[in-house]
Amino acid sequence: MAISSPDRAPAGLSAAQVTSFQRNGYLTIANALDPSTVRQLLDETHALLTSFTPGPDHPMTKFRTGARSGSSSSSSSSSSSRSLEANSAAQDEYFLTSGDQVRFFFEQDAFDASSGQLTRPAAAAVNKIGHGLHTQLASFRGVTQSPANAAIARSLGYRRPRVLQSMVICKPARIGGRVPPHQDSSFLYTNPPSALAFWYALEPATRANGCLRVKAGSHAVVPVATRFVRTDAPGEEGAVGAGGARTAFRALRPGEARFPRAEAEADAPSTTTTTAGLAADHQGDAEYAPVEVGAGTLVLLHGNLLHESALNTSETSRFIYTFHVIEGEPEGGAAEGGATYDASNWLQPGPDGFQAL
Repeated sequence: MAISSPDRAPAGLSAAQVTSFQRNGYLTIANALDPSTVRQLLDETHALLTSFTPGPDHPMTKFRTGARSGSSSSSSSSSSSRSLEANSAAQDEYFLTSGDQVRFFFEQDAFDASSGQLTRPAAAAVNKIGHGLHTQLASFRGVTQSPANAAIARSLGYRRPRVLQSMVICKPARIGGRVPPHQDSSFLYTNPPSALAFWYALEPATRANGCLRVKAGSHAVVPVATRFVRTDAPGEEGAVGAGGARTAFRALRPGEARFPRAEAEADAPSTTTTTAGLAADHQGDAEYAPVEVGAGTLVLLHGNLLHESALNTSETSRFIYTFHVIEGEPEGGAAEGGATYDASNWLQPGPDGFQAL
């Protein structure tokens, strides 16, 4: 990997890079992965897809990434901003227990609307593979748990960085779904918010194949308004999931911080309290800048940053690998610093907790 060095500790981000991230809410680092590492991750991903044959017991879970042009659909998001279409207990279980597994989730448009059958080979119909690649696969673990990534987290002020939700997002040719505007901290919520995405391009990401689009600076002025929660978690009895799903969005409650720094609360502008409303308020194309990057580029995304991506109508896929970091909670509790990750979040840690970065 180009971002780590065996003979000296990585230096992390420069002062200029930290300033840029703090100002814009995102940062691109070209050639963060060398070509051989990119090829290794792509080869392993393609091997996973090639060997994937959904049997009769597979729940065929789909992720709806937003509507095609002209459609009235307004559904949004799981933690990657995709909303789970979970019409059965099996689909719910498959999703909610995927945090330390390697599981496959389909694109909405990969199915025939009448028959419900796949219209293409399974390998070309997958939306993403997740959500525990860093716990199950050595190559992804090595990229994730690199000294360089730990140094980056330290540069941005993380004292106890913890890794969660790793996945390959495939954005397949012609059907890779639109991802509407969202904030990652809505889906991996800590109090106060602390989510940070490490987003590695494994293939060129362009306007044509649905590159990231960001609303620069929004992280500093748009508070987290909603949380994606488990409806069966203690205290979430009032949250109702669509179609009986065990996940739902709800507005933040008193005491749940909307910005990483408590002092920002006093200056927080008013905003809508639903994810659909948040997307509607910030969906103007002119407000979002495309982030076109080459393979091997790392994009860092602040948890409060509004970002989206368009439908992939091109003939090329847009594979990326991403994982998230949150600030861990010290033994003495959040009162001693750090952040609290509670039982309401959709993704729950195993008995050993989330891995330290």
